[in-house]
Amino acid sequence: MGALEAAGTEQNRTVYPRHGVRPPMFGVSYAELSKLQKRIGVDHELARELWETGNHDARILATKIADPGAVTVRLADAWIRDCDNYVLMEAVGALVARSPVAGSRAAAWRDRSGEWAASAGWVVTARLALEPGAMTDAEAVRLVGRIQREIHAAPNRVRHEMNGALIAFGLRGGRVRDRAMAAAERIGTVRVDHGQTSCVTPDAVAYIRKTEARARAKQTAAR
Repeated sequence: MGALEAAGTEQNRTVYPRHGVRPPMFGVSYAELSKLQKRIGVDHELARELWETGNHDARILATKIADPGAVTVRLADAWIRDCDNYVLMEAVGALVARSPVAGSRAAAWRDRSGEWAASAGWVVTARLALEPGAMTDAEAVRLVGRIQREIHAAPNRVRHEMNGALIAFGLRGGRVRDRAMAAAERIGTVRVDHGQTSCVTPDAVAYIRKTEARARAKQTAAR
C-alpha cells in the first residue's frame, strides 16, 4: 500500500473520477501498476488482502497478481459485487476469463440485473469467444442472436460490452462471423454515454473489417 500511495499522482486522481472511479484511491498509472505486478509476480493471498482494503488502485493490482487458477465462484461473485465502476469491472472480468469458472460466470452474470455484473458477463463472453474450444459455434450463434435482440434496451455499460462481444464473435471467423456481421448491420449505431471522457463505442462492422484487413496485410508482409 505504501508503494501504491507513493506512485499515485494528482493528475490521475483528477482524471479517474471521470471514468466513474471513486475514493479511496491513490491515482496510480497502469504503467506503475505493471511495474509492481512484475515485481510481485503471482501472489493470490496478497491479491485477496489488497482487495479487502477497498482502495481502487489496490483492487486493480489485485486482479493482476491473483492466480487465475485459484479463482472460485465464491471469489468471482464477491469481487464483482464490490465493483462500482467499469474500470474495475473490466479488470475483474479479465481475470475471471482466464479462470476455471469463466464459462459458468459468463452465463450467470449475463443474466444479472445489475449493470456491472451483467457487463462483466459480456466481458468474459468476448474473451471466451476467441478462446479455442471454450465455446461451440452453436452457442456463439445463439449469443449473437441475443445481442441483436437485447442490446438497445440493455443498461448503458452493458450495451458497450455487448458490442465488444459482438466484435469478438465477428473475429471468430466462419459462420459465426457472418452471423455477427449481419446482426451488427441490423443493430446499427450503439449509443453509450461515456460521460466526460474521450472513450467511444466502436462501430462493430467497421471494426471487424478493419481488424481483418490488418491481419491480411500482416500475413502478406510475412510471406
